[in-house]
Amino acid sequence: MRIVALAGGIGGARFLRGLKDVVAPGDEITVIGNTGDDIHLFGLKVCPDLDTVMYTLGGGIHEEQGWGRAGESFAVKAELAAYGVGPSWFGLGDKDFATHIVRTQMLAAGYPLSAVTEALCHRWQPGVRLLPMSDDRVETHVRITDEQGSRAVHFQEYWVRLHAELPAEAIVPVGADTAKPGPGVLEAIAAADVILFPPSNPVVSIGTILAVPGIRAAVAAAPAPVVGLSPIIGGAPVRGMADKVLAAVGVEATAAAVALHYGPELLDGWLVDPADADAVDRVTAGGIACRAVPLLMTDPAATAAMARAALELAEQVRG
Repeated sequence: MRIVALAGGIGGARFLRGLKDVVAPGDEITVIGNTGDDIHLFGLKVCPDLDTVMYTLGGGIHEEQGWGRAGESFAVKAELAAYGVGPSWFGLGDKDFATHIVRTQMLAAGYPLSAVTEALCHRWQPGVRLLPMSDDRVETHVRITDEQGSRAVHFQEYWVRLHAELPAEAIVPVGADTAKPGPGVLEAIAAADVILFPPSNPVVSIGTILAVPGIRAAVAAAPAPVVGLSPIIGGAPVRGMADKVLAAVGVEATAAAVALHYGPELLDGWLVDPADADAVDRVTAGGIACRAVPLLMTDPAATAAMARAALELAEQVRG
């Protein structure tokens, strides 16, 4: 079976780890990773979502945080601060710096991001084919109003430095409208037996991937069933501040509203948590098959059960 998943960072990576636990030997998992969170810091190209997937599936992630490297140190960050070099709000560890140095060197040598990602994965052996959504530069920006007036800031600044405390007035994937899907992305979608939307942020993760011209149309046209898992449980994000960016695109922070935001043009099936069982009828009425199953990734067994339920729903929809 050929499975394609569109994934952001922590939630997507943890779900993929559960998915790996339930697929049969010989099944292939292709991950189309969000690059809208990418940012240039200290002269280096940082790809937070790609790295989180790579580290999580490769066994190098800081488990408690869900991002960054296990057993990390921060000597380089401290030395940069001593020189007065910022930003201080984005914490790169020493081991993590090495990844970004290698990536930046390879990009400067002329390799596209897709080839660089493949090379980095040779070390980590994540057990999936990790494809950037695009080799072109795309950066998600958020429009806010603060003491400086109305302005746009990089998503990382909004999320990490400002903690999403200000209302997000608009989400703008800068560069997405002229970007091209990365090598292998459209082919993987067309050849998939199942397409999954893990419980990643529907606006700035999966939404940004779908904003690259050709990807949304490819998912909509794919013969494979498309099944998503709600990142919202009981009217609140499982992790992070997805409710802030959902508000910016006029979508309620509910399991049903997110499903209908994707719509039956993209989704064939949708999983909600039992806390949102009342959403099943609303989603079903919207033309999307819906089931209620536990969606909290409390441990590996629970995560694997979520992945199994997604594949089962895909099979039911196919049938």
